[in-house]
Amino acid sequence: MIVCFSGTGNSRYCAQLLAAQLGEELIDAFHFIRDGIRAELCSARPWIFVSPTYGWQIPRIFADFLRSSCFTGSRSAYFVMTCGSEIGNAGSALQTLCAEKGFTYQGVLEVIMPENYIAMFPVPDESESAQIIAAARPFLEAGADCIGQETPFPARKKSAVDKLKTGVVNSLFYALCVKAKAFYATDTCVGCGKCETVCPLNNIHLKVGKPIWGDRCTHCMACICGCPAEAIEYGKHSHGKPRYQCREYNGS
Repeated sequence: MIVCFSGTGNSRYCAQLLAAQLGEELIDAFHFIRDGIRAELCSARPWIFVSPTYGWQIPRIFADFLRSSCFTGSRSAYFVMTCGSEIGNAGSALQTLCAEKGFTYQGVLEVIMPENYIAMFPVPDESESAQIIAAARPFLEAGADCIGQETPFPARKKSAVDKLKTGVVNSLFYALCVKAKAFYATDTCVGCGKCETVCPLNNIHLKVGKPIWGDRCTHCMACICGCPAEAIEYGKHSHGKPRYQCREYNGS
């Protein structure tokens, strides 16, 4: 069984591709996370957990969801992490998580997908994004072969810098950067409410037809990248940047 979390569609696209290739059921964690529901899932075949990379680890809200949920049946766990460049030493934290849950850790597959972290990094245009997504397919197909044969993913080399990123830098990232206060809607907002519905933490609400952000943000970028009017900005960091959603997933 594949369980995924995704903000702008990269991880969901990868999960769908793996599901099609392996003939696996796909469960989206979004509503469990948003509604605070503890999942109770059972799979006779290996678990495949797919998510983005936030600060060189899996998102904390996804890790919390995995810790709080019940997974019965197979004790074998594979992880697939999408990222704009690399995942650092994410595997170390995943091994710890697997030990907590009684899983046998089968490794993590790093899949480079188009950058979507518009709050900090440059975002590729549509043509470049298509090339990046096409280049990711062979890695996903190779990963699916490993899962199908129930062999571990190839081990990744880890450097001291990787350990620093996944450890200290991740903690600083959440403490200093993961905040919603810089988000705002411009006058082009049409009050459609899509930002409210796509927020996995139920952190956005419309007030007099305009979105208001609370203090439970995870920086998934679903609101700013999914706004049909491109009316949401993140301070000055997002000005002039293209909005990114995985069109292969969205079908648009």
